[in-house]
Amino acid sequence: MTTPSTTAVPADAPYAVDVADTHATTEAAHGGEHASGGLPQFEFQHWFGQIVYLIFLFLILYVLIARVFAPRMRKVFDERRGTIAAAVDTARRVQDEAAGQAEAAKKDVESARARARATAADAKARVTEQANARAAEEEAVVAARIAEAEAAIGKTRDAAMTHVSAVAADTARAVVERLTGKAPTAAEVDKAVKGAA
Repeated sequence: MTTPSTTAVPADAPYAVDVADTHATTEAAHGGEHASGGLPQFEFQHWFGQIVYLIFLFLILYVLIARVFAPRMRKVFDERRGTIAAAVDTARRVQDEAAGQAEAAKKDVESARARARATAADAKARVTEQANARAAEEEAVVAARIAEAEAAIGKTRDAAMTHVSAVAADTARAVVERLTGKAPTAAEVDKAVKGAA
């Protein structure tokens, strides 16, 4: 280690100090520190002060944690626990309400389906009844028309039957006259037509 050079200072200088004494004192202090070979924290004579200092710091930290930080943290935890409990209770209540509403909706749907089935059955029965009544009316009308047609056909047939004899007699007379060249008498024609009938 290089030692700084000493400079002579005039004795009458107002700031004159004993440089040599100061330098010697500094070297003695540094030399003593280097001679011990360790940190002062590990020297036994400093332990009491360090232990008192650590106990003091521990007490201050303990008081801060016990009186300030722990109550605040406990308050935060309690608020959080209360918030979570309230949220869980609300969720359960909402779930129960939703389940009740779903059950009520299910019952409403079932009753609506039952009403719809009943309404459809009533409408079907009403339509069937109306169709049957309409069919019966139409059948009655058709039967009346058939009866009228049969009566008209019967009258026409009877009228035609009354003329059949005359037509047959005329036809027979024309055929005989055509075949033989001689016209038969009315009595012969009537006898032949009645024999054929």
